[in-house]
Amino acid sequence: MNNENQAKPIVLVVDDIPDNIHTLSGILSDDFTIKAATSGARALKIANSTPKPHLILLDIMMPEMDGYEVCEQLKSSPFTADIPIIFVTAKAEVVDEQKGFEMGAVDYITKPISPPIVKARVRTHIALYDQNLDLSIKVQQRTEQLEQSRLEIIQRLGRAAEYKDNETGMHVIRMSHYAKILAQQLDVSKRWVELVYLAAPMHDIGKIGIPDNILGKPGKLDGDEWEVMQQHVKIGGDIIGDSDSLLLQMAQEIALYHHEKWDGSGYPHGLSGEAIPLSARIVAIADVFDALTSERPYKKAWPIEKAIGLIQEEAGKHFDPNLVPIFIDKLDELLVIRDSFQDKF
Repeated sequence: MNNENQAKPIVLVVDDIPDNIHTLSGILSDDFTIKAATSGARALKIANSTPKPHLILLDIMMPEMDGYEVCEQLKSSPFTADIPIIFVTAKAEVVDEQKGFEMGAVDYITKPISPPIVKARVRTHIALYDQNLDLSIKVQQRTEQLEQSRLEIIQRLGRAAEYKDNETGMHVIRMSHYAKILAQQLDVSKRWVELVYLAAPMHDIGKIGIPDNILGKPGKLDGDEWEVMQQHVKIGGDIIGDSDSLLLQMAQEIALYHHEKWDGSGYPHGLSGEAIPLSARIVAIADVFDALTSERPYKKAWPIEKAIGLIQEEAGKHFDPNLVPIFIDKLDELLVIRDSFQDKF
């Protein structure tokens, strides 16, 4: 019997008159688990407890806190906003019903109540609630699948550029984690941090468009060759293109500006200071740190102390001086990432 009760949907009945609660409970208790509150404050407490009610039957005319105020508070909280509310009231004017719907109620039942109508409407709205909940879960699962697929595509495109540049695909994985660690220390939203992490692997995608004889040249590039090399940021921006997607907008921003320098000596626009997008300033540090500390077929990895020393020296010149100490402070976490995603030649 207890298992059956646990399986029943929960209906919260809110009314300051106990007889009204008793009447509604008698109508609904065979099919639903009934919880009751004789005040707005008590109703809010029950609604914010676990398990949440599947539906609330709410009287309007109550002392201290009326039904409209209870409804407003329920709808303003992300924990209770999705609970369907049916007003059950003696206020039968059209204007009262209209106000109830405007405040977010799904239905409006006037007193004296009809038991068949109450049963039918409660069943209908709980069924809709369950359907919407199931749909929401499916949408969330599908969104997570799409985001994972998109991340894999971005990482693979980033790897394609790195392989062409005699790098390994692990570079884009490591530096995106470095960028995420740094971004997490700043006063930005979790979503923005995630966008930086997802977009960072595409920072050098434009290298796909640079001729191999320049990209793979072992010695120093001459003036003309360097001018061609610098075009990879614009090519990257063109490859990513303009988009309504926040992720692709971030990826384009990073691709275009991660070679700008704090003192204005970078390229392609010679931006300086905070005119350089924050995302690009973060990726600039992460990118250089990984390049310095990674072994390549043509060079040895720098010792960590030497790499950190260079980044400190370049604070205020190449790098944002405010970000450098924050980045270095997280060195232990950075080294865990470095050891977790080793290059294989």
